Amino acid sequence: MHVPKRSRGASIPPGRSGTRRRVVGSLAALATAAGVLTACGGGNGTTTLVWYINPDSGGQAAIAKTCSTDQYTITTQTLPQDANQQRVQLARRLEAHDSGIDLMSIDPPYTAELANGGLLAPIPQAEQDTLKQQSFKGATDAATWNGKLVVYPFWSNTQVLWYRKSFVQKAGLDMSQPVTWNQIIQAAADNGGTVAVQANKYEGYVVWINALVSGAGGTLVTDASKGIDANITINSPAGQDAAKVVEDLAHSKAAPPDLSIAQEGQAGATFGTPQGAFMVNWTYIWHNYDSTQPDVAKDIGYAKYPETVQGDPSRPPYGGIGIGVSTYSKHIDEANQAAACLVEPKQQATNGAMTGNMPASPAGYQDPQIQKLFPAALITLFEDSVNSAAPRTVTPYWSDISGAIQSTWHPPASVNSSTPEKSATFIQDVLTGKKLL
Repeated sequence: MHVPKRSRGASIPPGRSGTRRRVVGSLAALATAAGVLTACGGGNGTTTLVWYINPDSGGQAAIAKTCSTDQYTITTQTLPQDANQQRVQLARRLEAHDSGIDLMSIDPPYTAELANGGLLAPIPQAEQDTLKQQSFKGATDAATWNGKLVVYPFWSNTQVLWYRKSFVQKAGLDMSQPVTWNQIIQAAADNGGTVAVQANKYEGYVVWINALVSGAGGTLVTDASKGIDANITINSPAGQDAAKVVEDLAHSKAAPPDLSIAQEGQAGATFGTPQGAFMVNWTYIWHNYDSTQPDVAKDIGYAKYPETVQGDPSRPPYGGIGIGVSTYSKHIDEANQAAACLVEPKQQATNGAMTGNMPASPAGYQDPQIQKLFPAALITLFEDSVNSAAPRTVTPYWSDISGAIQSTWHPPASVNSSTPEKSATFIQDVLTGKKLL
């Protein structure tokens, strides 16, 4: 089968080949530890397609079975829980020209990096047209590099503000109107509650920072297609507004004791305690307490993500997964056919019903499997949040940018008015090779 020619630095400006080699070379170095596997043939003469998936509760395995045909069987292998470790494993295997990966679930911030490195096989144009028609705009934006869809939009996650109805009643806060970060921090601090967020030194913390900056009308980076010549814009009034939110929470009575190490799970646990008041987290939270803490489940309310600046609409985080086809698959045509099936709205809905990860398409939201699992008002809120979400910058250099932000904004208690300027300088130094993460 024809393997597309790799063109690694197509989007990187001339005169910057040294830095380009540094980024791509870092992926190549990971390959030295990778064993090269071979895609298997099924025992009955059918092809076996191997799909590397995110850890979940069985949704991806279920639709892999549904989308298997007489010509090929889709099997699954599970990637690490941590998103960056997923990136490392996939990059290491792909740079080793490993034909044992046919399909892979890819976190949005790493899509551009893998595509720019020539590691993703092209999606047929007819299928690109279908995907653009069926998917949310935010989903297609996150799946696009150099004007082409490079992964199949699979699920589109977003965060909302979860709150304990009993707490906001006690605090006298009107949740039918938009609320700001300042309001919920103050309400929690004044009434013995906590505001649970993701603020460990990891990708989830940058998700929060990006949403805060975007909610204040700013961006982390502009002109990302220019690679290391992109304009670093985190040092701005919006960056200052974002830093103030982090600083205010970190130094308030509303800060959970584990704030600096909190990821999604820790935030969920904090929210489930008697001090639980507010939390920003992904869509799966709605059913998170059903079997373990039914009293908490009955007490959950939901609202739009908090505003960074009062009166400016919030920009909730955007997460999700796209399915990519490996350049080194021995079965690229079959893998593209399989991916097209896996992301049909019906399959997205089946996966969403089993995992809580919402579909990347409006039709998936309308599927009865989703409609019966969530209240109509919550489905509307999810959809509105996806449509107004702030994706992270699409750039092959995202790992460097994210790592530089984590290094300068963590721990949250260290954040102050000088943090945006420090982070902008450090990002630029990392991108140009003057400093290492």
